Amino acid sequence: MLRTILTEKWGLLHPVLNAPMANIAHGRLAKAVSLAGGLGMLGIGRDTPEFIEREVALIRQETPEIKFGIGLLGWAIKNEPALFEAALAARPFLISISAGEISPYVQRLHEAGILVATQVHSREEALAAQEAGVDLIAAQGTEAGGHTNKQVSTLPLLQVVLEAVQVPVLASGGVASAPGMAAVLAAGAAGIWSGTAFLACPEANVVDSARQRVLQAKETDTVLTAVYDRANGLPWPESIPGRALRNDFTNRWDGHEKELVQDQAALDELKQATAGKDYRIAVIFAGEAVGLVNRSRGAAEVVQGLSGEAEQLLRWQLASLLGEKPEIDK
Repeated sequence: MLRTILTEKWGLLHPVLNAPMANIAHGRLAKAVSLAGGLGMLGIGRDTPEFIEREVALIRQETPEIKFGIGLLGWAIKNEPALFEAALAARPFLISISAGEISPYVQRLHEAGILVATQVHSREEALAAQEAGVDLIAAQGTEAGGHTNKQVSTLPLLQVVLEAVQVPVLASGGVASAPGMAAVLAAGAAGIWSGTAFLACPEANVVDSARQRVLQAKETDTVLTAVYDRANGLPWPESIPGRALRNDFTNRWDGHEKELVQDQAALDELKQATAGKDYRIAVIFAGEAVGLVNRSRGAAEVVQGLSGEAEQLLRWQLASLLGEKPEIDK
């Protein structure tokens, strides 16, 4: 069994968290990940307090003591404080707050007995998060799907953050296979925080046409773009664009966002495509590791496969590199 702070102190079987992908990581996915021995994360974007209550109830149905987390966006809870209050009232095991200030929330979460996590994109952000008192940091590289930084990739960022802070650090971005998980654990990560690995799971809130596009995508088929944020009027900072699968819309408008927001016909086309699930135009956020996701597997199989196969790779590969006999886990 893999042993990190997530298994030894947090009581998880596997040091795996699904990324709290807004619109994708609903209660069904979070519950499946937690039941498999990871920590399932419920993703909250521009949702409602009622949505949080409903999805948390689903997670706890028949499993009231289940451990799970809730992922919030800093800019969203600043604009809609009721989202934070609903998440707090749910009393999950962990709450993550990213893309915005975290320090105003840490004390209240800790007073409620809730662990606190955040994503960071630099040494400075990691040090600030540690100073704020977070319990867990996810070092998110530019390979990650969805909203991420546009400057530093996961492996160098992970090394920098591990050197800078004393709190546990997860690797986020570019990890969707057992070799990737083994690599970041060998580097010192306490576990992984992955969204792309779970995109094709039947428990993810993804329609079949989008799932098929994910399964067919290659590692070169993504683009880091602000097109969808500008078109939808979302207040994501310019420093945090979104990585998505390339399509006709990104090919036409990436780099031309100023013209896009003035083109009502294009905005209407996107709105209609989103409602109609036409992914030649509508967005599918996915990371560069999407090329590793080539079959639909249940969340439990993903969690257990990542962790179990990474364990075997570490046992055999590290022993081989060191000229030792591999340890056999009885």
